[in-house]
Amino acid sequence: MGTADLTRNAVDLLPEGGLEAKLGKGRPLRVKFGIDVTSPDIHVGRGIPLQRLRAFQDAGHRAVLIIGDYTTRIGDPSGRSSERPILSDEEIDANAQQYLEQAKTILLDDPAVLEVRYNGEWLSKLSYADVVRLGRIITVARMLERDDFEKRYRAGEPISVSELLYPLMQAYDSVAIEADVELGGTDQLYNLLAGRDVMEAYGLEPQVVLTTPLLLSWDGEKMSSSVGNNIPLTAPPEEMFGRTMRIPDSMLPDWYALVAERPVPEGEPMEAKLALARWIVARSHGEEAVRAAEEHFTRVVREGKPPEDVDEVTVDGAVDPVYLPGLLQEHLGETASHWRRLIDQGGVRLNGDPVAGYEVPRASLDGALLQAGKRRYLRIRLG
Repeated sequence: MGTADLTRNAVDLLPEGGLEAKLGKGRPLRVKFGIDVTSPDIHVGRGIPLQRLRAFQDAGHRAVLIIGDYTTRIGDPSGRSSERPILSDEEIDANAQQYLEQAKTILLDDPAVLEVRYNGEWLSKLSYADVVRLGRIITVARMLERDDFEKRYRAGEPISVSELLYPLMQAYDSVAIEADVELGGTDQLYNLLAGRDVMEAYGLEPQVVLTTPLLLSWDGEKMSSSVGNNIPLTAPPEEMFGRTMRIPDSMLPDWYALVAERPVPEGEPMEAKLALARWIVARSHGEEAVRAAEEHFTRVVREGKPPEDVDEVTVDGAVDPVYLPGLLQEHLGETASHWRRLIDQGGVRLNGDPVAGYEVPRASLDGALLQAGKRRYLRIRLG
């Protein structure tokens, strides 16, 4: 595998000629990628640097995946206007396990080319004197050159000392595992370059920095688990398929280049989109799951029919009438006011007919098919 395969889609590759020099050492490189466990999902956008990590694995190099259990307790300020909320130890441990499982949908799970480390292993052992030593390496003035810090500083918004320490702690990870290369998104460039300075201060050869582009979601915004405009790598197959099909035609070239790493197929955009959805599902769940996911999409979305398997919910048979917004909130989430608005808009149907009010007679519900929006269904049974 040539250098071009390792650096596909790279935005920054620093310093110039650095990767070639590392490859010329004639040994497997240690290629670092770190993730904080602030949420339980890795989506296809976060998977792009993991794909580069997989390319290094395929070339015989060693991927060092760092689970940031310790740095999660501080919160990475990159690209943010405020500090991240601090998670409990239980949340961090649960998220870390899910992150690892999802990362392995892309990475080779082979001890010869995969090393998984938790940065609490070394960061928890640093003394106060060690932290002070780290703090001497980079000046506050240089820290404030960061775009996100500069904006907050000029706006008079608070910046905590712990946030200033974050890039240094991420950089120390590179010292601890003696990284040859570190990968990250473009928003991580400052942190990755800080790693070079810190490694040099500790007498190590600085790492090469490789950044990958940001993948925008179908709504043109950054993917976010909280917003729901993402495609988690371990989402159910039918959900992955349906969300991929939301991509507008204009975004297909970027999605193909960054996710599938090939040009958009010639022909109709719809066929290209279907092919991409099949590829994304197959990567996470295998070819057999693709068939069922596409059948579900065709039936529910393209033909407007209910899915073959509809979740059944039981309603207390003594309640009459039944308050539909509360029922929908209990079983599908969202707020009761959200469901009231959808009912007002004619978006909730009972056996195919729009519901006219918020309360429905109990007798009309037993065995009924309740449709909320275009794609969500419940089969109602009376208790």
